[in-house]
Amino acid sequence: MNTRLNSAAEQLKHRFIDFALLNSKSNVFYLSGFDCEPHERLLALFLFPDAEPFLVCPELDRERARVSGWDRDIVAYGDADDPWKKIRAALKERGIKNPERIAVEKEQLSYARAEALKKIFPSTRLVSAEENVQPIRMVKNADEVQTLTEAARLADFGVEAGLRALKTGCTEMEVIARIEYELKQKGVREMSFSTMVLFGEKSGQPHGVPGERKLKEGDFVLFDLGVIYNGYCSDITRTFVYRSVTEEQIRIYETVLQSQTAVLERCHPGTPISELDRTARGIIDGAGYGEYFPHRIGHGLGIEAHEFPSLHEKNEDLLREGMVFTVEPGIYIPELGGVRIEDDLVITADGHRTLTRFPKELQVVS
Repeated sequence: MNTRLNSAAEQLKHRFIDFALLNSKSNVFYLSGFDCEPHERLLALFLFPDAEPFLVCPELDRERARVSGWDRDIVAYGDADDPWKKIRAALKERGIKNPERIAVEKEQLSYARAEALKKIFPSTRLVSAEENVQPIRMVKNADEVQTLTEAARLADFGVEAGLRALKTGCTEMEVIARIEYELKQKGVREMSFSTMVLFGEKSGQPHGVPGERKLKEGDFVLFDLGVIYNGYCSDITRTFVYRSVTEEQIRIYETVLQSQTAVLERCHPGTPISELDRTARGIIDGAGYGEYFPHRIGHGLGIEAHEFPSLHEKNEDLLREGMVFTVEPGIYIPELGGVRIEDDLVITADGHRTLTRFPKELQVVS
């Protein structure tokens, strides 16, 4: 943890920033080790180029913060307190009087909290803090990769549980209940996002909403799920066909599989991210399904299910050893259905290693 804090402090020094206020639970967890859902209450980490950081949390979470391993200062407050008064005193103790530049998470800090900060320092300039943390979080260390590997193994198990639940007439929600019940029996407390099970034509909606649609012969069956394990997420998608399959379904599936295979072959250090997206899109376009592939090829994965980097055709950043992300091409045809195949992988020194391992060949489930 000290390495991460030191790296963030060096970034602040390099950018001539007086201090950073981080209030997203993911960044607080990454830099402090404290995993907390504060609800409407303020949870924040204050970082400085040359002073000791401090954690702000509700009084009711103070002990959990200590148990988590945070051994620096904690500014705790009760529900009737104004936390900003205590924050101002802690900043004064660190010699912060008239800061010129304060880094904040521009996509996370609410307007009300930005106002509270500006009330303390009216003439300060707020700048983005994302540049301080994203590059550090993007490259995972060995411990993080091991945790993500276990999260992926549990996601594989979730797909297995879903397959076992399939029977004619079952509903999407019934299958979700079976998946999450079996994962909780494995010790999984939380999914990394709302589990998606879609049957038939509903699989043609990339972000479809599961409901009471009943399974029938000839349906595509799409599972998209992930778990949180020790604070880190997994994300897998597999698509099957129930009992009988058409030539068109086979053609769609094989196109998506060919697309993903070609992208995986290019996943090694030094490859431009844009090349991954263009590779997938080229194969799907060539098969005549280009208009039915409406999203990027993947996204970063870690403490959040979707994090930096975004793997789209205009991102010219290069792949680096330690990056963990998804590769998930898809084809979605309204009224017919869709196919998505998604894996989690880590870039290694000489290529990549796929973390999710559930088989990808077309399976007709009986």
